[in-house]
Amino acid sequence: MNDYWLVAFVVAVIIVVGLAFYAGKLLKQLSAQKQAQQQTELAQQQALAKHDHKVLASVKIIVRAMQEEQCDFSEGCWRLSVLLDSLKLSSKLMPQFPAIYKLYNEIKHLSILGDRKQLEKKQRMQQDYQRITIEAKLHNDIVADLDLLHQYTTERMSILTI
Repeated sequence: MNDYWLVAFVVAVIIVVGLAFYAGKLLKQLSAQKQAQQQTELAQQQALAKHDHKVLASVKIIVRAMQEEQCDFSEGCWRLSVLLDSLKLSSKLMPQFPAIYKLYNEIKHLSILGDRKQLEKKQRMQQDYQRITIEAKLHNDIVADLDLLHQYTTERMSILTI
């Protein structure tokens, strides 16, 4: 009977050691998996930061061109709105720069490039009048937004790590 308990004890120890070994192996796999996941997330964040840094550099150039009157407000606001909407790590910028987005939303339906060339002269003049009118109406607000946007891009670019 004593031999029976000894055999049962040895079998129990072997089972416990086997389970402990298996648990250790699973914990090690879990740790490696977590580390790989963290590295993937870090790489993804770096890629997003690199993308945003590039976009913000473009935004900064357009803002400067608009401030120096090398780019008209319609074209600049169109480009800025599209670029700002493409940012990956920033969102909901419309409330921060309402005049820029307002001008874009007011002119985005107007013809550009090849479509504009196909318009009759009268239609082109009507669209130009619409564009000029809304630009004049929003001019001061856009100038203020440009200053804020320049400050925003400078701050965001300094924060982003690439």
